[in-house]
Amino acid sequence: MVPSFLVSVLNRLFRNEAWRRLHAQAALWVTVVVTAVLLAGAALVVVAESGAPHANITSYPKALWWSIETATTVGYGDFYPVTLWGRVIASLLMLSAITAFGVITAALATWFVGRAEQDMIRLSKTVGSHAREDAEALRSELHTLHERFDHVENLIRDKGTHSAP
Repeated sequence: MVPSFLVSVLNRLFRNEAWRRLHAQAALWVTVVVTAVLLAGAALVVVAESGAPHANITSYPKALWWSIETATTVGYGDFYPVTLWGRVIASLLMLSAITAFGVITAALATWFVGRAEQDMIRLSKTVGSHAREDAEALRSELHTLHERFDHVENLIRDKGTHSAP
């Protein structure tokens, strides 16, 4: 079951044409590259670790699990490279994954900040419009009151001139 918040965010993301063009493409390419790095890193570490004494990454499924936990920085410690080349591959895998997650995080943060900025601009325009309407209504009411006061003053003045002997 997908949380309703996630569905709401995804709906907003994919309805925005500019986001679809830029952020979705970037996210797609980063996902493709990270997947390729994980698969290639797993394959390379099996080759690098094969035949090494005390090696515990001895099959592709184990290597794939190791590459995923390494890329996500979980690092359970159940699998780890023991050879120099295995550790070089691990270092490259870690740097690639951290960079990719940084790009994805930055893209999402940029989208959220841009969205909040657009909402603030829209809100300020709405508030400004309502403030102008309220000011105009107040001006009109004040003008009406001035006319009524002028009328009352004229009535008092006229009554004073008619009743004086």
